[in-house]
Amino acid sequence: MKKFIVLGVLFILPIVAYLFFASGVHNFAKLPVIEEEIPELKLQQDVRLENKITVLGFLGNTIERDGGDLFNLNQKIFKSFSGFDDFQFVYLVPETIDQDALDKVTYELSQLVDLSNWYFVQTPQANINTVFNSLNTPYSLQEDGGSPYIFIIDKDRKLRGRDDDEDYGVLYGYDSSDIAELADKMKDDVKIVLAEYRLALKKNNADRKK
Repeated sequence: MKKFIVLGVLFILPIVAYLFFASGVHNFAKLPVIEEEIPELKLQQDVRLENKITVLGFLGNTIERDGGDLFNLNQKIFKSFSGFDDFQFVYLVPETIDQDALDKVTYELSQLVDLSNWYFVQTPQANINTVFNSLNTPYSLQEDGGSPYIFIIDKDRKLRGRDDDEDYGVLYGYDSSDIAELADKMKDDVKIVLAEYRLALKKNNADRKK
């Protein structure tokens, strides 16, 4: 019997250890809060951060450049999580953008995925600057008023990211032009935030039944 126990331990422990390390540290912890209390969006369109898990982006006027980034996001992030009602994409767009170019991109995206939870909100550049600066990141908006970086905002309007990233140290946002960063980091982090709220919902439902 002892022989079988020893053999079992020797066989099982390496598998458990492998699964733990292969899954990554971030899958076993909450995604860190990088900035508290991001101000609510003040937009004419009824789009809000509160009670939504939001991917927040800043499109800028150069739709020719940013259009490819939007398709990267659709393929690597949005399609995987578009079924969650509380998950949304919000892009702030300058009022001076080429409307025809924007319409063309959104139409092409709509042929690939349901865009009912993906919002392109046109607003004055001054408002875009205010929202971007409220995130308190080391990034800056580009000359066209946009940024390749996108950000995860949780339901309590907190900026989520990584405080121990192997490449950046603190990871405030994700470069939408970098497919590897979207696939290897952002997708994992969105999963974690969604899992947090699913677990909290299950706990609340269990507590109500007691």
